[in-house]
Amino acid sequence: MAQLLHIDSSIRGEHSISRRLTARAAAAWRAAHPDGTVTYRDLGRNPLPHLDEAGGLARMVPAEQHSPEQRASWALSEELVAEVKRADTVLLGLPLYNYGAPSSVKTWVDHLIAPGIAYDPVSNAGLLGDREFIVLASRGGGYGPGTPRAGWDHAEPWLPHGLSLTGIQPRFITAELTLAPVNPAMAELIPLHEASLATAEREIDELWLPASAAA
Repeated sequence: MAQLLHIDSSIRGEHSISRRLTARAAAAWRAAHPDGTVTYRDLGRNPLPHLDEAGGLARMVPAEQHSPEQRASWALSEELVAEVKRADTVLLGLPLYNYGAPSSVKTWVDHLIAPGIAYDPVSNAGLLGDREFIVLASRGGGYGPGTPRAGWDHAEPWLPHGLSLTGIQPRFITAELTLAPVNPAMAELIPLHEASLATAEREIDELWLPASAAA
């Protein structure tokens, strides 16, 4: 039975474009996998604890030597890795905050970098790579080539590197200029935003279509 892991991270609630995109993708996935099951995690509303000294050391100390705090942190990492391992497809909503990923997503990644369960500490071979990973990204501005802030999006280039030890390889679908409809200074960019959003929605709708339908 197919399994989906659906993760949101936006703190904007019903106004979030990334939540809108992940919801659309989850609906498309369920339509293509009517017998599938879905696990949902909301990092925006229920953030994970950042790795503190105990959590960091839990990755460097044998399990039998763990303190209670280290044991708790490692158990959470095991839970998060298990969620990914059970999934055939992972959907992650990734809004751009202050030109980077939300801290909640960075924390999720930090917990996934767990030796022995997410990657082999001897060979560094990833243990989570045999699954589909779709990232639904949203950006308030425009960061493409030729724009004034080209290269200022540090979330999209970071994520593949941050997860590289695990073997997971993300595919990005991005909607940008999402602030244009609510920022009067960006009003002239609304048509570009609408085109970007429409393209992202079309890519989502085509993700799990039969090959004949997508052709």
